[in-house]
Amino acid sequence: MIPRGLVLAFPLVALLAACSSEPEPQGAASETAAAGAGGMSEPALPEPTASATDLADTTSIPPMLRGRWGLVKLDCTGDPAAAKGLMTVGAKDLEFYESMADLGEIESIAENAVTGAFAFEGEGQTWDLDVTLRSPDGGATLVRTDKGADAAPEPLTYTKCP
Repeated sequence: MIPRGLVLAFPLVALLAACSSEPEPQGAASETAAAGAGGMSEPALPEPTASATDLADTTSIPPMLRGRWGLVKLDCTGDPAAAKGLMTVGAKDLEFYESMADLGEIESIAENAVTGAFAFEGEGQTWDLDVTLRSPDGGATLVRTDKGADAAPEPLTYTKCP
């Protein structure tokens, strides 16, 4: 039985390959010809990875970066009313102790990073920042770097909450 993800991924890969301006490698053409000429084996297709599937959505914050993140341990485990360094990252927003931010246009995206325009609001004020979220270690920590008039002066490093 063929995995469902593979069945769904194959037409997309075939469509993208048909649109490619890159020449087809010689080995691939001869494999296809051999299979079409009565060869018993089909060319092996790579298994889709979670990152390739997840990044098919380039309009949201990557799954690796989503969740609850604390500047200090007590942000994750202490009294929620005192968790002033807690940041909750959703698919299209950030939530903080007394503010929130909605994701606008994404400038760049990867499995472990995103840079985009965020519209913030909190305590009766609104402001805009370009924010980069990246995880240099596979999801254990998250580094937030802000750019704009109201940006934090230095990057902030969060730890993933359990």
